[in-house]
Amino acid sequence: MTSDLRRQLILSAAKRCFARNGFAGTTTKSVAAAAAISEGLLFKHFPSKAALYAEILAEECEADPDFAHLLGQEPSTATLVELVKGMVGHFMEASNGSDQEEAQRLRLMTTSHLDDGEFARLLYDKISGLIGPVFTASIESAIASGDAARIGSDPLNLFWFAHHTVLMAALTRLPAVPCLSYGNAPDLERQLSQFLLRGIGLTEAAIASHLDGELSPNSGQSVTAESA
Repeated sequence: MTSDLRRQLILSAAKRCFARNGFAGTTTKSVAAAAAISEGLLFKHFPSKAALYAEILAEECEADPDFAHLLGQEPSTATLVELVKGMVGHFMEASNGSDQEEAQRLRLMTTSHLDDGEFARLLYDKISGLIGPVFTASIESAIASGDAARIGSDPLNLFWFAHHTVLMAALTRLPAVPCLSYGNAPDLERQLSQFLLRGIGLTEAAIASHLDGELSPNSGQSVTAESA
């Protein structure tokens, strides 16, 4: 059996285990047993349970047709705005209580930051590889077209600043009794998107041109894998 095939069999077994027992209830030993291999062989492909889970989340993103379509767009101001709208839509959807699996991923991501950080580091690395190139290219395109001002020397940092802002906004809404109501603003997603777009340097004219109409509840909901 080739190494790639073995890796896919391990991932398939891990998906079944995580679906059945959740992240906390799954062990590398149980995944190895489900894949009919030794735990030592599993570790040759994936160094930890967190690495397995992060790889599964990345594969789910790559397999999502809407996500693939978005990442296949030409770098532009419009693509940049869609990425930000999608990220906001995903996190707001994950924090509204309608999808318990996504809510658990948010909790896992938060716990990782307070623990050893392994899962968060792995997921950030996956997100960076998937979204980073199109985001940075779209920032450069927006600057070149006059739709944005350059902020700092590393455009990928702007993506992370936006990501961390919307992640924290989602966490305030995650408990059964939200930590903040944000005034129960009916246009929270739009307001948050405007805030982030201004923060990454877009002009008011570009925002008005590209951020129009209501945001779909499911807009780009897979854009952060992560949810994370």
